[in-house]
Amino acid sequence: MAQKEGAAEQGRVKTDDSLGAKAMVGAPTAGGGVVVEVREKKGPLRAAIPTMPFPLAVICLFLNTFIPGLGTFISAFSVLCGAHCDLISERGVCCVFWLNVAAALIQILTAVIMVGWIMSIFWGMDMVILASCRDQGVPQDV
Repeated sequence: MAQKEGAAEQGRVKTDDSLGAKAMVGAPTAGGGVVVEVREKKGPLRAAIPTMPFPLAVICLFLNTFIPGLGTFISAFSVLCGAHCDLISERGVCCVFWLNVAAALIQILTAVIMVGWIMSIFWGMDMVILASCRDQGVPQDV
């Protein structure tokens, strides 16, 4: 019976702050140990991306693609309207709002050298991924 439980545990994927990647529970590592849990570590700006309704996330992605930072700026207001994000419990709604506004400003100011434009598109893609996970009921370890 214990072997069946161990085999079932090996199929689950978990995450750990120290490694920044996903690994299978019970899978052997290069050093001979066993990975217990691996979790993606997010910076404060990445953790401040709100989980919005899917249509709004797609609109923000579209806006970020053509006008860098505009979709991110609009997503900041979704935080004030009740959108969930990972940092709200730690820092509060106002701080998360200002982090999103700061991210939008960074995207706008660095769009001239293409960095902000690329960052803006990736930001919009993350919004859509988080929204689709929310709509499908998938845990948010994106």
